[in-house]
Amino acid sequence: MLIYPAIDLYEQKAVRLLRGDYNQMTVYSDNPPEIAADFKAAGAKQMHMVDLEGAKLGTTPNLSVIEACIKETGLFVEVGGGIRTLDTIEKYVSVGVGRVILGTAAVTSSGFVEEAVRHFGDKIAVGVDLKDGQVAIHGWTETSDRNGLDFCREMEQLGVSTIICTDIAKDGAMSGTNHELYATLKKELSLNIIASGGVSSIEDIKRLRTLNIHGAILGKAYYLGAVDLKEAIEVAK
Repeated sequence: MLIYPAIDLYEQKAVRLLRGDYNQMTVYSDNPPEIAADFKAAGAKQMHMVDLEGAKLGTTPNLSVIEACIKETGLFVEVGGGIRTLDTIEKYVSVGVGRVILGTAAVTSSGFVEEAVRHFGDKIAVGVDLKDGQVAIHGWTETSDRNGLDFCREMEQLGVSTIICTDIAKDGAMSGTNHELYATLKKELSLNIIASGGVSSIEDIKRLRTLNIHGAILGKAYYLGAVDLKEAIEVAK
């Protein structure tokens, strides 16, 4: 299993939200490339980045920061946040992003997912954000009528190879991750599954590893010092 340490971006700073609430934002650093360098120094080979402004606006206001992180570290970077057009995907890929995560646009337009996969192949992933089993959209401010597992199956049929699945209730809450959810997804799907939200201890990582899923995102627990990244990477192996 791979560990994806995370940087969430807002106004070119590294921040964290609690359960996706922009009103509950903590700024951790004014220098995201420095954090990315710390990830690399701890042994990370990949990282997860979200443009929180992009998620709201559908633009790429933090593109230069993302590019700087890639240039400085050479890490494999996956990026999400308001990606709604092929042009936006192309922008990210052109600066070296290894995988682009579609969110709301994947829920509202399966045709867009199909087109994106046709153009960019396995560089396309889909973020599946779940609230009480239903897929949430628009930066978690709305809940769609789509059942999470059914939606994942649909993405699989469209040729998507990777999903990043978040249990919103767990995100940033430091209360552990939803192991049952990921066990179910692993059993039902042949997709690469990346667990996101609530990874708050080495024990969480050990339990996720036993599920044989592709990866886990490490966010708030890293910034609070609750999980040592170097240890997490070793345990995940």
